[in-house]
Amino acid sequence: MRWARTVLPPVVVGVLGLAGWELTVKLGRIAPFILPAPSAIWAELVEQRGNVLDAALASGANALAGLIGGTVVAVLAALLTSQARWLSDVSVPFAAVVNALPIIALAPILNNMFDSTSSVPRRLVAGIIVFFPVFVNTLRGLREVDPTHRELMDSYAAGGWKFARLVRLPSALPHLFTGLRQASSLAVIAAVVAEYFGGLQDGLGARITSAAAFTAYPRAWAFVAGACALGLAFYLTTLLLERLAMPWKARS
Repeated sequence: MRWARTVLPPVVVGVLGLAGWELTVKLGRIAPFILPAPSAIWAELVEQRGNVLDAALASGANALAGLIGGTVVAVLAALLTSQARWLSDVSVPFAAVVNALPIIALAPILNNMFDSTSSVPRRLVAGIIVFFPVFVNTLRGLREVDPTHRELMDSYAAGGWKFARLVRLPSALPHLFTGLRQASSLAVIAAVVAEYFGGLQDGLGARITSAAAFTAYPRAWAFVAGACALGLAFYLTTLLLERLAMPWKARS
């Protein structure tokens, strides 16, 4: 019953939304270049399933590399800046500035810095986008420490890094995974959008622009559906990792 209450409502809403979309396009005679029907997109998705899968794997590899790299850097930066209050207060505005950098500006600059066949620029873009939500949420969690735990570690004469490793970081796990849930989908978006600005033409973003350039709009939407599925897969994987890392939360 709990599973039904959780899963059934969004499935019903999604089916009704697709049905309404199909009827609107068919009855309203909307041109495919404006909005293709879901049935046409599905037909292209089935026909192009091999290409969609290959492109999703390429974009997924870039998003995963950026997600892992950005998360590691963000956690290390949060651990470092949490050691001093003034340092954390200064670092948050700086992280906000980094987060404000637009992908359309980052991607072309990074593409010019590396070889045209390199995937590094896209992974760097994804990592930069991932950094902010993970850093801010982890830093907030590192600040919220139970005073009793602090007094206990002080009684054991635990150093700053040992205190952070044994107390602060475990207590910050809920905040860390909050940031990861946000960052997982953002990594996919960043990796796909970065492909619009040159480099290897093997990802979902490049396939979307290529299909749209040849007016194959249902095919372009099929690759968009592949990007949506990829983002959902990243998000669900993050939820699974959160359950594994914090099993007590699932039981609560």
